[in-house]
Amino acid sequence: MSTLQISLAVAGGLVLAGVVAHSAWSTRKNLPKRATPREPAPEPAPSAGVPLTLDADALAERQEPSFDTDSGLQALTQLTLPDRRAGLDILIDAMASVALESVVSGEAALAAMPNTRRVGSKPFGVEGLSVANGEWEFPAAGHRYSAFQCGVQLANRTGALNQIEYSEFVITTQAFADALDGQAEFPEMQDEVARARELDQFASAHDAQLSFTLRANRTAWSPGYVQQSAARLGFATGAIPGRMVLPANQPGHAPILGLAFDTQAAMADDPEQTALRELTLSLDVPQVLRSEQPFARMCELAIALAGSMDGVIIDDNGNFIRPEAMEGIHADLELLYDTLDGRDLSAGSALGRRLFS
Repeated sequence: MSTLQISLAVAGGLVLAGVVAHSAWSTRKNLPKRATPREPAPEPAPSAGVPLTLDADALAERQEPSFDTDSGLQALTQLTLPDRRAGLDILIDAMASVALESVVSGEAALAAMPNTRRVGSKPFGVEGLSVANGEWEFPAAGHRYSAFQCGVQLANRTGALNQIEYSEFVITTQAFADALDGQAEFPEMQDEVARARELDQFASAHDAQLSFTLRANRTAWSPGYVQQSAARLGFATGAIPGRMVLPANQPGHAPILGLAFDTQAAMADDPEQTALRELTLSLDVPQVLRSEQPFARMCELAIALAGSMDGVIIDDNGNFIRPEAMEGIHADLELLYDTLDGRDLSAGSALGRRLFS
């Protein structure tokens, strides 16, 4: 083989090696950012308090407020008692009284309860007047009651209570009263339907659900990278794949913020090979206590995530969200909070959460 042939072969080999190296470099460059391995954390020392994982599990997904008590939460009584359920309230419920000829046991009341706790799309509830303490409560075994009241919610995010739903409420309540040999008395249907429409109009005009979109600048993200970055800022993994939540500071309340990305990517056989270019940070304003300062935290966390993950914050139209725009939204929210407070439907309160659910 001549010197020229050898030189050409060497040159060709070098070119081929360069092409392969460049291809490998390009492939690696375009891979989504992955979570960095971390050393396993030391076992926590025994504590007399509640495990930190308890709040993350309990608050991973918002549970719709209802009239029912949940026997599965008995172990959390001390944590959630202040806001475990919203009792019937004339402010947002149509209510019917059930008079009794004699005292009724809790067992009899529970046996007479309807199979469903809903009337159409609205929550339905029953409360008994306790002989022991003179307070209204959800019927319980071992207790005795001198009267009952039934209620159906006037409005929620599905709309206002209509005449068909009210008629179903009457039928359900009457069946409960008949089972206890009680006498039910109902408010006028037209009046309650009119109240429902007014409440629904107010709620529709003062409902606020905000979201920011974080978009990758250059390199995409893997689900693990997103989860690790968000966890550093206090987010906990939710029950649904592709969802994380920022737990409330006060036990028993809804998460402050939600963070969501593609569910299919999170459920892939190898999530670290999937590429995410966007994720959504959301705030359900009426569900979160004003004292949590949720929008301020939403802005801070969006900026922190964008900075650490090399992303930008955009709105639904793909426009960059600037600090002055965030300040304007914050001012509008303060007025909204004041209005809700004025109607005794404060954001994050039991009644507020029921109405905006």
